[in-house]
Amino acid sequence: MRQGVTILRRAIWFAIAISSALALFWLMASTLATGGWTLPKTLILVCFAPAAPWLGICVGNALTGFALLVFARDPPAAAFPVPGDFEHGGITAKTALLVTVRNEDMAVVIPPLQGLLSALSPYGGFVAWVISDTMDPGLAAAEEAAMVDTGLFYRRRSENTGFKAGNVMEFLEHHAAGVDLAIMLDADSVMSPAAVLRLVRMMQAEPHLAIVQHLTVGLPATSAFPRLFQFGMRAGMRVWATGQSWWQGMEGPYWGHNAVLRVDAFRAHGRLSPLPDGSTILSHDQVEAALLCAAGYGVAVWAGEDGSQEANPPALPEFLHRDSRWLAGNLQYRWLLRLPGLRPVGRWQLVQAVLLFAGAPFYTAILALAAWSAAAGDPCGEVAPIAWAWALALYSPKLLGYVEVFVFAARRGAYGGGTRFAGGALAEVGFTLLLDAIAQPNKTLAMLRLALGRRAGWLPQNRTDRGVTWAEAARLFWPHSLFGIAVFAGFAAAGWTAVLWAAPFAIGLPLAIPFCVLTASPSVSAWLRRHAIAAIPEELSRTPD
Repeated sequence: MRQGVTILRRAIWFAIAISSALALFWLMASTLATGGWTLPKTLILVCFAPAAPWLGICVGNALTGFALLVFARDPPAAAFPVPGDFEHGGITAKTALLVTVRNEDMAVVIPPLQGLLSALSPYGGFVAWVISDTMDPGLAAAEEAAMVDTGLFYRRRSENTGFKAGNVMEFLEHHAAGVDLAIMLDADSVMSPAAVLRLVRMMQAEPHLAIVQHLTVGLPATSAFPRLFQFGMRAGMRVWATGQSWWQGMEGPYWGHNAVLRVDAFRAHGRLSPLPDGSTILSHDQVEAALLCAAGYGVAVWAGEDGSQEANPPALPEFLHRDSRWLAGNLQYRWLLRLPGLRPVGRWQLVQAVLLFAGAPFYTAILALAAWSAAAGDPCGEVAPIAWAWALALYSPKLLGYVEVFVFAARRGAYGGGTRFAGGALAEVGFTLLLDAIAQPNKTLAMLRLALGRRAGWLPQNRTDRGVTWAEAARLFWPHSLFGIAVFAGFAAAGWTAVLWAAPFAIGLPLAIPFCVLTASPSVSAWLRRHAIAAIPEELSRTPD
């Protein structure tokens, strides 16, 4: 991509993002000024200032991504910085399919990897490895036994140094002789042969590319929680990734899986040093991308949906646990912002990763301050427009993703038609409003625990569908529920108008316990499947058994 084109695209994007953030701040200030300034109103504006940049980022990626998806003949190719036909052509690189595992069910991991390797075997040059960080002796023995006679290579480390990043680097240093490329897969990753071949051809076409990250969507889910979550996530990430790829070009993000990396470049420049306090970097992927860009290599995103999937957490407790792990990792980036040698966009990637979570305590504080303001007798009705403007900005990638599907008959048809798609979108929006009301205070609590010295770790993940009992939900979410009750007590003091405008953005808190139970309920999940609510195209295209 020409340098002038990249600069112009970035200027356009930053103009959109900055003007959107400033417009929202002005709207918040002018709205709060109605009726005069009070202490809670002043504090709300102070808290909104650090939250506004993330809203601008959302709008910037949403508008540029939506424009490409609607007007470009081939949106992923229009955004990708290297031209070429990546669906055809010979394969000359030797490529390792690399699955990282830790305490995983090997009966779930092995068959998809064997199937992918078998499908790629006619092209030559592909090998498959399972690289393990399992430390439990019993699980390790079972893992090793499961790998016998699989046709796959296997390596397990004796120590878990550096977590996943250390696992991958150790493999590249000691087991990747003669390997040109590595397709990075998590235990729950699924990639089609066509998607793998596409990534390999991209790397063959551009030797200065170190990583190509494929957009990844959710696998068809049976449980209600991941089913609803990934329906909206798919719409939002398609728009987000397309817009971000368009302006970031060869300095894009890396998400750690469902991607291809160039072994020599990654081995030479992707090594992570400890943080200033000696601790290990948890969220390794974006730091690795920034280091590779600093070394003169490219990192790009292919924003096509086809052929790259992953599973999502099966219930609210697992989702929030994963969120807290990511939060702990991303907030570590604040120590790396002055790392010497990084390019400006590489530093921006780290800033953006911090902003993804840093707004949580400000969102939580604004909700509490709004309840205080209402209880103190300040009128609340005039705040509703800014609350909805805030929500529209925050969810703009997802909402425009829904609009994009409605624009094209073929895309609506893939979801079973406009009526079925609209039903799924409405269900998902309601689900997300409830979920985010719970998630923001939960992130705030996680940040408080980190501030009090609790060390974050990278624990094994549960990926299996399960129900959640009322007792477990109550044990986990009684603080959220009490906070919600207190918030609505404040709004109720101002009358039903205040309660009604606050409900869409806060009702998830007092409902946290039933929300947790019902979104993991087998009966609710079965009802959603039976009526094809929030069904994704891959589910609808399946041939019945």
